[in-house]
Amino acid sequence: MRASGILLPIASLPSNYGIGSFSSSAYKFIDQLKIAGQKYWQILPIGPTGYGDSPYQSFSTFAGNPYFIDLDELIKEGLLTESECRDSDFGDNPRYIDYEKIYLSRFPILRKAYDRSNCQADTEFIAFQKENADWLDDYALYMAIKDSYGGLSWARWDEKIRYRDLDALAECRLRLEKDIEFYKFIQYVFDKQWKKLKQYANQQGIKIIGDIPIYVAFDSADTWSNPELFQLDENRNPIAVAGCPPDSFAEDGQLWGNPLYNWEVHKSTGYSWWIKRIAMSFRWYDTLRVDHFKGFDEYFSIPYGEPTARNGQWMKGPGIELFQAIEKQLGKLDIIAEDLGYITESVRQLLKKTGFPGMKVLEFAFDSREESDYLPHNYDRNCVVYTGTHDNDTIKGWFNTISREDREYALRYLNRKSEDVDNISWDIICLAQQSVADLCIIPMQDYLDLGSEARINVPSTVGLNWKWRLLEDEIGQDLLVKIREMTKTYGR
Repeated sequence: MRASGILLPIASLPSNYGIGSFSSSAYKFIDQLKIAGQKYWQILPIGPTGYGDSPYQSFSTFAGNPYFIDLDELIKEGLLTESECRDSDFGDNPRYIDYEKIYLSRFPILRKAYDRSNCQADTEFIAFQKENADWLDDYALYMAIKDSYGGLSWARWDEKIRYRDLDALAECRLRLEKDIEFYKFIQYVFDKQWKKLKQYANQQGIKIIGDIPIYVAFDSADTWSNPELFQLDENRNPIAVAGCPPDSFAEDGQLWGNPLYNWEVHKSTGYSWWIKRIAMSFRWYDTLRVDHFKGFDEYFSIPYGEPTARNGQWMKGPGIELFQAIEKQLGKLDIIAEDLGYITESVRQLLKKTGFPGMKVLEFAFDSREESDYLPHNYDRNCVVYTGTHDNDTIKGWFNTISREDREYALRYLNRKSEDVDNISWDIICLAQQSVADLCIIPMQDYLDLGSEARINVPSTVGLNWKWRLLEDEIGQDLLVKIREMTKTYGR
């Protein structure tokens, strides 16, 4: 069935507290999606972020980001006061997130809420702990220990704790009891608020598309508590790390630094960790975009300590066996495969075997030197078309920076004259909407016709990413009607 939706990270929503959250703005955006005739809201990963503020480098693949907790809801529950929230410094720029200020202010105020919660007597909290113990216990312990070390990576903790000596961990649980419970409490609050928001979205006819990174961070509860699942040496340092080989976009390749999976161990367990991970994702989302799908066919392995990705090599991944194990346990799932970049025939075959729709990005389509799979006349129905993703510039920014030849090619394809570029964002959106792709997802920035200042992320850079936010009342009624009319015109 043809459908369309909008890509907007939760962090990019407006709010009074420096970063988007599960607040009234999120409910308002769902209402706007409904008015605009949309059926999907695509978001980015919602795990707790660490260094670089990237949602793709999280302290846990199972936990939620405490920044997204709605403080106004905690005020209503009597756990915080308006003045406490108002007097905290979350940054003063409504357009961009100040992560340093968020980090320094959000946890102290959440701690106040925890201290007043009497959560020990809350039967729902007790049930949540039991239901999620297989990941929550290790995550809360990891975060409490990490705080006691001033935020240091677990690789720099005392040896007995790093190696998870049972007596050392028992001592930590006793010494850090309140800190551990605090981290469990904020996961409980996150889970409760997110489920309420998702339920509201579903009631309005909106499905949530979530996003799961293929890899986990080295400095994460996942790696610390399950070292056998990763390619680590006897000192629990990575043997090799993840990345991408050199290409026209990055001459040294991309050195992501994530630990690689020990796929033989995963296979020996029937891929149980992956099954739990995917099951958790479908508790949170209706549809799941799986990042870097190519890595399941072949993954790029870079020796640990290399300064660039130049000396990496391709290694065989788990292939269809992993997805067969997941389907056997969880049934047929609504998954989108992120199959962007250099795709080999074996990746195409894996995608075909799974039946998952792949992605088509129009910003990749207009290479004047060669025919592209991303041009709409080459699509089949089983795909998801985007103008751009969170890793791309906005349409307006992209069009202003591509070569003259590529720009002229795009205009020819659109049947536009070179001087007729005022509506380029809408022209490309229209191209996506009218394509045969079953699903069309448009970033909110493109509907707003914003430039490069609204870009979410520039891959392989740190410091300026993940910061852009929507302004209050930036989405007007006229725009929603215009989106709805286009959506209706193209049968979505």
